[in-house]
Amino acid sequence: RRMRINQPEILLRMPQRYQILLCLLPLLPSLWILIRFVCVDSNPASSSTSDGVPAPSTGAQLLLFTALGLLGYIMTNRLVPNIKCYMIKRGICGKDLGKKGSKSEDVDVPEALGIVPGAIFLICLIFCLVGFATNYPSKLLDLNSALLSICFMLFLGFTDDVLEWPWRYKLFLPSVASLPLLCCYNGSTSVVVPIPLRYLLMHQGSLTDLGSKLSRLVEIDLNADGAIINLGRFYLLYMGLLAVFCTNAINIHAGINGLEVGQSFIIGCAVLFHNLVEIQSDSLSRENHVFSAMILLSFLGVSLALLRHNWYPSSVFVGDTYCYFAGMTFAVVGILGHFSKTLLLFFIPQIFNFLYSTPQLFKLIPCPKHRLPRYNAKTGKMEPSKVAIYEKKEVVNMTLINLCLQICGPMNEERLCIVLLAFQIFCCALGLYFRYYLAQMIFD
Repeated sequence: RRMRINQPEILLRMPQRYQILLCLLPLLPSLWILIRFVCVDSNPASSSTSDGVPAPSTGAQLLLFTALGLLGYIMTNRLVPNIKCYMIKRGICGKDLGKKGSKSEDVDVPEALGIVPGAIFLICLIFCLVGFATNYPSKLLDLNSALLSICFMLFLGFTDDVLEWPWRYKLFLPSVASLPLLCCYNGSTSVVVPIPLRYLLMHQGSLTDLGSKLSRLVEIDLNADGAIINLGRFYLLYMGLLAVFCTNAINIHAGINGLEVGQSFIIGCAVLFHNLVEIQSDSLSRENHVFSAMILLSFLGVSLALLRHNWYPSSVFVGDTYCYFAGMTFAVVGILGHFSKTLLLFFIPQIFNFLYSTPQLFKLIPCPKHRLPRYNAKTGKMEPSKVAIYEKKEVVNMTLINLCLQICGPMNEERLCIVLLAFQIFCCALGLYFRYYLAQMIFD
């Protein structure tokens, strides 16, 4: 009798080398643009940077940054197996709660291995500092502030994995870490008002009642007929909150093997693609996007190596160390790359997960320490976990992971991670579509 095997089952039985190739799929669009840059020099010989320095070849720069990313991949891939032995010796390890009830529930898994890619990433960034600051001297302050903020969050994440900080520190300290970024930010603090909403602020050249009240807090550009609003310090406050959100959003949407690193890698690929498209189109903020691409290429290299060890069945846990380091990296490229609003388009699943989790996060519904899905030892599949709100009533924990299991039904941990990462890819593609196509209908 013929056996029917669906496509997801075939994917799960692929050898590890094919799984790595599958992980590279989100990076393929960016690799295509990178190859074009390397093969065809897009910079005229007479062009110069904003500092008056002759502009180096864009292809040569991106090739160098890619080489550093490959070096970061090799070093991370080799160091993770060595460092995890030290973690076990020091007792920095834990049990995989997603395998409770299985044969491997008592196996010690080393934690906080995010310190390895974080440290190597900083080393790669320091080497980038030498070449990038030579061609763009004015960006030296930005690069130093980026190093300071990421290093601070890497330290905070590692101490959190060891000491388990209360939540109030996790919300306060990222705000402190973002201060170096905000202090050296010299970009615009204005936002463009969507076309359908401009009549609420100005009508026939005069401010409306709402526009008059709003003008007491922010500056409305009268010459632009209400199309531009200068938020001033409110925009800096928004960017500070963005840093807090990015560092905690990845940490909240986590708990199964490969999810933290996988979603970060996909978001990084989407942001890199956005940077390369802007560089290719010779946008006015070209230098800022080159700066962002430099950071992301090293980040993607170390993340891909860590994903190889964190994929199901995971041999290491990345811990809060990686989540905070990855989140702050995205905040850095968004703020210093001057596309902090576009960055949120790639965080659609994280935003939804946060909003969906709000009743539990704000203690309106009991929130256990771990809201991971429950492993059913009889079926070998993950099922939605529940929390008791009354003596005889239970509700499913409000996370995107549990919601996925409610909609798609029970599934094993590896397939669950693939489904969630596929949803992340879809949302990032949707964000790019909105940025480059639908936005033209809403903005000038």
